[in-house]
Amino acid sequence: MTQKLRVFFDGSCPLCQKEIDIYKNADTAGRIHWIDVSTEQETEQLPLAEPLLLERFHIQTPEGQLISGARGFIEMWRLLPGWHWLARICSAPGAPHILEIGYRAFLRVRPAIQRYFR
Repeated sequence: MTQKLRVFFDGSCPLCQKEIDIYKNADTAGRIHWIDVSTEQETEQLPLAEPLLLERFHIQTPEGQLISGARGFIEMWRLLPGWHWLARICSAPGAPHILEIGYRAFLRVRPAIQRYFR
């Protein structure tokens, strides 16, 4: 069996869940294994402690490399039909760094956004 990209997400966050649902629907080839860390029972199989995985977006490549933040999104988008163009644009020199700055800013306001959606 071929290993899949593993995507770790916070399913208890309504905003995060809505975004992940969009990506799941795009994953028509089933190339990604989606793991809701907020409900994961077998925590010993997680690559990091649950609180760290819930802090920000993480993926794990089939080779075992853990990638987080904006770069994780870019790698996930590469595998999703209809999202390749975004991965290509966001991979341009300097773009991942700029996206990471934006992502870190979002993480600061995420708790307030979560409260609004709950």
